[in-house]
Amino acid sequence: MPLFSLKNVNFKSIIHYPDIEVEQNHTTFICGESGCGKSTLLKLLNGTASVDSGEIMYFGKRIEEYDPIALRQEVLLCGQSAFLFDGSIQNNFTEYYKYRELPPLSHEEMRTYLKICAADFPLDAQCATMSGGERQRVFTAICLSFRPEVLLLDEPTSALDDITSNTVIANIKAFCQAGNITLIVVSHNKALTEAHADYTIPLIGGARNE
Repeated sequence: MPLFSLKNVNFKSIIHYPDIEVEQNHTTFICGESGCGKSTLLKLLNGTASVDSGEIMYFGKRIEEYDPIALRQEVLLCGQSAFLFDGSIQNNFTEYYKYRELPPLSHEEMRTYLKICAADFPLDAQCATMSGGERQRVFTAICLSFRPEVLLLDEPTSALDDITSNTVIANIKAFCQAGNITLIVVSHNKALTEAHADYTIPLIGGARNE
């Protein structure tokens, strides 16, 4: 049984998806030109957005049958916008864990997740002064630290050079494989997709009906 399956899914009468299946405990890349519905697909998978028609199944059960908050914690979306507070990296880890009513990570654990995301910055570094790419990697490290069942990454390397992009995706994929986390990545980078995808979902021109 696939982890996710989509049948006859339509979103706002604009985006029409092909039937899709996503396998558990693998790395799947979603590819396609701008406007074909890649980012929207991630939101549909974790219940942030809702279909107008069609069916999305997760572990054999309709997405709508899950508690929305529990689903979004289990199927965690790390979007293109890095939602960080204007404090230090340590403050941000602590605030996110406080929000989930979880005990804070140790400094060593924080550094481990930062290193996976090629964000080896001091824990007292101020997030407000970081570049977009640095903020994105810190935010990704925080998301990864929750060890969700499914991690959804939306263009996680768009602000990075090719070498750093490959390092980040390779590290995250290895971590997810070791922890039985399903990784789903939206990316425009064909080389990155070819190097790291176990499966590819192409949305060619036309998930959008114009």
